[in-house]
Amino acid sequence: MTGQTRPGGPQEDRLLFRFMLLSLAAAVVTIALKVGAAVITGSVGFLSDAMESGVNLVAAVVALFALRVAARPSDASHHFGHGKAEYLSALVEGAMIFVAATAIVWTSIQRLLAPAPVLKPGVGLALSTVASLVNLAVGVTLHRVGRAHRSATLVADGKHLLTDVWTSVGVLVGIALVALTGWQPLDPIVALAVGVNILWTGYRLLRGSVSGLLSATLPEHERAQIDTVLERYRTERGVTFAPLRTVESGRQRFVFAVVTVPAGWTVQAAHDLTVQLEADIDEVLPGTETFVHVEPQAEAQADQQAEAQAEPRTVSSG
Repeated sequence: MTGQTRPGGPQEDRLLFRFMLLSLAAAVVTIALKVGAAVITGSVGFLSDAMESGVNLVAAVVALFALRVAARPSDASHHFGHGKAEYLSALVEGAMIFVAATAIVWTSIQRLLAPAPVLKPGVGLALSTVASLVNLAVGVTLHRVGRAHRSATLVADGKHLLTDVWTSVGVLVGIALVALTGWQPLDPIVALAVGVNILWTGYRLLRGSVSGLLSATLPEHERAQIDTVLERYRTERGVTFAPLRTVESGRQRFVFAVVTVPAGWTVQAAHDLTVQLEADIDEVLPGTETFVHVEPQAEAQADQQAEAQAEPRTVSSG
């Protein structure tokens, strides 16, 4: 068996942690700007935008904790490491998005029933624009780094920040139209649309997190890379493989392969093949932990025949 339980090691862990600190700082700055815009203008649209940034702040704190837990090495209670802690972070963030969206929708309906004027929209637009630019820069950075290092936590946080940018753009457009037309109900209508959009984002985050917690397989493009390696072994070594099984656990990858070798092979020859196979998989997917089981060809054929005989036969009548 080859590969590291924690891909990248402590150096990568420190890098990801620093980027989450960046997300935390961005959340503090944008909350201050958006709350200022909401207080100055009295706009429920700006208020909804500020509430989502509040979710970003709490989510960043949860993500920092999750990265700390995921960085722990395997121990007596967790033989395969703590990588799934990152899915828990994304799960918490998705749940919090639902809470924030519910509050936004409720506030929007109340304001729609009792419209109120938006004051000093120009100042609010300026503050919210600066906040959006901060979120855009940090969100793009987190998403890119998260994908490069296969961090579910960074990817989820980056997506959330980018969603926040689109939310802010919608609010900015809505407030600008209120300022131009004077139609006050447009403010809560925009906020209501923001709440619905956030609900959709929360659903997608929850779906991805639950899939990861249920031991989802590796992505299709990664399985294809492994299949390319296996095909080379079939051609060059004359061996066969049972259907591959894979598991993704945060930044960790686990591969389970059953290889059938000629019955005349020595134990040493079979061992050498498995060591090389594990190394080749680790080369195309660094940090992968591979488990290989070896079966002799005669035994594999016998197992296949036994399975065939055990299958129920349908007898037709008539």
